[in-house]
Amino acid sequence: MKQTSHNPADYIVPLTIDGLSGRMLHMPSRNEHKREILFVYGHHSTLERWWGLVEVLNRYGSVTMPDLPGFGGMGSFYKVGQQPTVDNLADYLAAFIKWRYKRKRVTIAGMSFGFVVVTRMLQKYPELAAKVDLLVSIVGFAHHDDFTFSKNRYWFYRSASTILSYKIPATLFRYVALNRYVLRAVYARTHNAKKKFAAAVSKDDFGRLMDVEVELWQKNDVQTHMHTSVAFLTLDNTTKQVNLPVWHVSTQHDHYFDNTVVEQHMRCIYTDFYEVETKMTSHAPSVIADAKMAEPLLPVKLRKVLAGS
Repeated sequence: MKQTSHNPADYIVPLTIDGLSGRMLHMPSRNEHKREILFVYGHHSTLERWWGLVEVLNRYGSVTMPDLPGFGGMGSFYKVGQQPTVDNLADYLAAFIKWRYKRKRVTIAGMSFGFVVVTRMLQKYPELAAKVDLLVSIVGFAHHDDFTFSKNRYWFYRSASTILSYKIPATLFRYVALNRYVLRAVYARTHNAKKKFAAAVSKDDFGRLMDVEVELWQKNDVQTHMHTSVAFLTLDNTTKQVNLPVWHVSTQHDHYFDNTVVEQHMRCIYTDFYEVETKMTSHAPSVIADAKMAEPLLPVKLRKVLAGS
């Protein structure tokens, strides 16, 4: 087995596609496994945030994770006169796959909203399905009805996201509500963050968690975050089929999705559906998760599939 570094910076290189500059993480295979794995992250992400899961995936082959426009510090679609629609993100991902993999086959794993983009990409570019040797949804979804929000909370999120998807409100929100002093003072007490910070077992963990959360909120473009929030709160990806089966990782304790409804919608799209349940107690691991903490996202049955056994 090849020696590997445990520092994500050693695997990150610049990435420029269609005039947008960001970064890409590529971790070569460290053993006999030759699988090419493309990991597509979701909302509220940076390359470093998913380093723990990348280390787990790397046991089964080479792992590549690109930034998405408007996420992880990459320039947003607004910089090139476009909007961050699911269709535009799908076009970007298709261009990346055509450039990066050319004559190679690829395993694609999409995380939550990342899988929404993967699905739309495969619907718009059905020829790319032939390049995919394994498709994995990690707590992904396909329709706005998959969410378990109450009606009031759903409309609050949708209305607030719509307002903040415009430039002036987004700019004010970024420099007032998302400045580091406000975030450190109030973020841990907000509805969506309480569960995240409850897992911090020490003052040091709390501090590390807060540092990463501040970075995530400030590195991800607010307009893009909010525009894509509206997109998935109104999403219907079930209108076109994809000629592939999907392996879907679900968790019983997902505070966002109804797993039964997710399955129904996935079966409308994909030729077959294989569900594997994780023992995790939340939708995603902590933003400071190392490989050990991220490992439950790949249940044993899926690991065997990835290993080819």
